[in-house]
Amino acid sequence: MKIAIILISEAGRSQALTLQREFLDSTIYTTTDAEGCCTIPSIPAFLEESFNRFDAHLFIGAMGICVRSIAPHIRDKHTDPAVVCIDSTGRYAISVLSGHIGGANELTTHVAHILGAEAVVTTQSDRTGLWALDTLGETFGWQTVASENHTVNEAISLFVNQAPTALLLDIRDEGTAYLERTCPSHVNIFYRSEEIRPEEYSLILQVTPFLHDHFVRTVSLLFIPKVLHLGVGLAHQAGPHDEVMQNLISSLFEAKIIPIAIKDIATIEEKRDEPVLKTLGESYPIHLYTSDQLKVIDVPTPSEVVSKHMGTASVCEAAAILASGHGPLLVQKKKGSNYTLAVALNATAARQGHIEIVGAGPGDPDLISVKGRQMLEAADLILYAGSLVPRELTACAKPGAIVRSSASMTLEEQFELMKQSYDRGEFIVRLHTGDPCIYGAIQEQMNFFDRYGMRYHITPGISSFQAAAAALQSQFTIPERVQSIILTRGEGRTKMPEREQLHLLARSQSTMCIFLSAGIVDEVQQELLLEYPPTTPVAACYHLTWKDERIYRGELKDLASLVKDNNLTLTTMIVIGEAIGNRAGLSRLYSHEFKHLFRT
Repeated sequence: MKIAIILISEAGRSQALTLQREFLDSTIYTTTDAEGCCTIPSIPAFLEESFNRFDAHLFIGAMGICVRSIAPHIRDKHTDPAVVCIDSTGRYAISVLSGHIGGANELTTHVAHILGAEAVVTTQSDRTGLWALDTLGETFGWQTVASENHTVNEAISLFVNQAPTALLLDIRDEGTAYLERTCPSHVNIFYRSEEIRPEEYSLILQVTPFLHDHFVRTVSLLFIPKVLHLGVGLAHQAGPHDEVMQNLISSLFEAKIIPIAIKDIATIEEKRDEPVLKTLGESYPIHLYTSDQLKVIDVPTPSEVVSKHMGTASVCEAAAILASGHGPLLVQKKKGSNYTLAVALNATAARQGHIEIVGAGPGDPDLISVKGRQMLEAADLILYAGSLVPRELTACAKPGAIVRSSASMTLEEQFELMKQSYDRGEFIVRLHTGDPCIYGAIQEQMNFFDRYGMRYHITPGISSFQAAAAALQSQFTIPERVQSIILTRGEGRTKMPEREQLHLLARSQSTMCIFLSAGIVDEVQQELLLEYPPTTPVAACYHLTWKDERIYRGELKDLASLVKDNNLTLTTMIVIGEAIGNRAGLSRLYSHEFKHLFRT
């Protein structure tokens, strides 16, 4: 963002310099000759020439001067730059112009944080905690369109005055999750358009790629996500290509699909040089697939003729399904005079069953990620690793959600419970301790999910080795001394690969974090002593971040007695290495001699 910092009074110079250091692409302008500033003849003359050359103007001085200075140049909220006024003492930062679309409200908050000031934002939606409808689409990558004969401002007015509002969410993405989580009391959420009775609402908000004609008499605001994948089959030299393009668009409208919602075009590689495809490529990304990739896709309308000529029984349907990540086919093959088309919905956007594997963190309920907590709040089923994850983490479950511990379940029983929920189209959270990808036992679960074509995603968490570093107040990587961290375990019932025996890993004398090994601590100590000096610092960390956390420090020669004398069992992390408690070593990152992008 290119910012002009306009210093009206020398009293605000320290605020101007502070802001200039924080905003890399900023320049201070003043009418006085001051070091580090650009001198201008007058503020009106500067703005006459430069008002629209900047993304934002930060005025430091009186609000009255700011308003009178910008007044002659204000044209349209869609094109005017953001304007923020900061008093010369740095006590207040005030959003003046282009609060939402120009970003002045967000910039005001940013400036206030830099200066320790109070942000003053007067936009009604911000003051009442409502969604900013004029920037909502931009935030989540949706195209915003008002219904016919209505305007965006008309919809905003109804919304901020809390008129009865229906919200249609017939796809799922990050934005719809946010809307569900923050829905105001005057808004009712629907997932199927036919469930909405338009006569009961003054405003209908839609996050949808589809045309819903029965809302035409109601003020409606559409947020159109790019979640559709258009598969096309083309005759050789199909044309005239302008006509084909128009027919393609017409076919989409006939199928009640908004063309703006198309994310990309997919077809067979042999059509790479078709003029129509090149025209489409000017507006959309093009995905090309080989006949071998297409022929293995099951489609509803295979063609023997296409198979004979192209080596695959389907082009448009198979290509759409592949591009969508195997999402549902919304429009089966439609034939035109010299083209075919099919449309698939992106698999992640489909309102179908979904499994989120979430890292719970080391134990403290407050150490789960914000995203992880949001997943728990939205889940229809929470299946948590009860032997390792405190139940308090599930206290945020919504009313009606099923919360079960997997501690007493076999893998097959866990999967059966999740699949029943998945087949009902529900949202499932599988909650694992720490980070699920580190000793999380998720591989065998993902194997089941893959086998049955179930959609899933992993939300990472804070691992116990990170919690150990924090609890020990230690940096596990010391400049020029220790630059590696080894995460491993001792050999118990689960055999270790020969190349990963502890004594072999210990040769580097890196910081080593040993999981799941308190029960075999004698063997662990014996192997470590083959490479680490007996006086190497060690720590045995039990229930890190839990209410009953206990940490014992010592030297490697005393590790076994440290663990056994204190009755440490499961969920004990063993840490070894000279990084524990080390305060030697100096990073070059903050040295005055070390120049980089942010400090020249």
